[in-house]
Amino acid sequence: MVVSPEEEHPVKAFGWAARDQSGILSPFPFSRRATGEKDVRLKILYCGVCHSDLHSVKNDTGKVTYPVLPGHEIAGVVTEVGTNVTKVKVGDKVGVGCMAGSCRNCPSCENDLENYCPKMVLTYRSKYFDGTTTYGGYSDFMVCDEHFVIQWPENMPLDAGCPLLCAGITTYSPLKYYGLDKPTTHLGVVGLGGLGHVAVKFAKAFGSNVTVISTAPHKKEEAIKGLGADSFIVSTDQDQMMAAASTLDGILDTVSAPHSIQSLLNLLKPNGKLVILGVIAKPLELPVFPLLSGRKMVGGSGIGGIKETQEMMDFAAKNNITADVEVIPMDYINKAMERLGKADVKYRFVIDIAGTLKAE
Repeated sequence: MVVSPEEEHPVKAFGWAARDQSGILSPFPFSRRATGEKDVRLKILYCGVCHSDLHSVKNDTGKVTYPVLPGHEIAGVVTEVGTNVTKVKVGDKVGVGCMAGSCRNCPSCENDLENYCPKMVLTYRSKYFDGTTTYGGYSDFMVCDEHFVIQWPENMPLDAGCPLLCAGITTYSPLKYYGLDKPTTHLGVVGLGGLGHVAVKFAKAFGSNVTVISTAPHKKEEAIKGLGADSFIVSTDQDQMMAAASTLDGILDTVSAPHSIQSLLNLLKPNGKLVILGVIAKPLELPVFPLLSGRKMVGGSGIGGIKETQEMMDFAAKNNITADVEVIPMDYINKAMERLGKADVKYRFVIDIAGTLKAE
């Protein structure tokens, strides 16, 4: 027997969801589970709009089951805790990022890498351990296992801070893992969007020399004067690219559209590292000769574990790092998705959930 989203769980909830591949979101009544002994219930105040939300509602991967209620950059306040919860209390400000569960006992989980757990549960469009669908932060409240709740730093604004739960950890984690977090590092950041602008901020907080690489010449002033980058390269300008050859220790490639990486590998010093962060639907062509001739590396990275996400949020708060955001009402979301598809946002949309989501 098929149970409707409204009847799956005992607690009524409300949000906006996409019903089909058109990606159009509309009001969506559903339900959440009751607060278990290790669960935290939070009233959602703000939720960031990630590029993967757009991919999901449009079913760009071909693996999506509708309805899809997106949102994994969630900031809110605790309204109820289970009897065995010790991490937070009612009234605390908290966040929930891309994960809502994992097995907690595999090698990845035991090493604080829940994001690489084979049974990792996404905050939305995933199956929870009880077999029901997970729904994200474009909604009035959520219930989450306390382990996957992030304690909110005192001086971190909720609206400009919530995108760090995805964009922040997606850039912070590879900087740390690949050893690109040193003051001596000369780092390239490809793409100046939701991920790229945060990458620049973290790299500058580590003391690194940062070069932004973009196809858009008009972003130079924003990159240098607005975000503090040290230099700017227009990737379609062959003279600029040749002048910068063999100057970078590492590159974070945040671009999610298909593109050549040959010219990026040429920018790396010997032993340099190109780290792919953008979710690209089509396979990239991998040129082997630059890897062999300079012992260069092409790697990837996807978000980070809960321990590292908390570390990232605390580091961001200490260094006054937030995302540059445009706060929008809930009913603007379809226009926001349209603009996001055209990269027409500087640099992250954030939905004012508490102020504008109205149950119908």
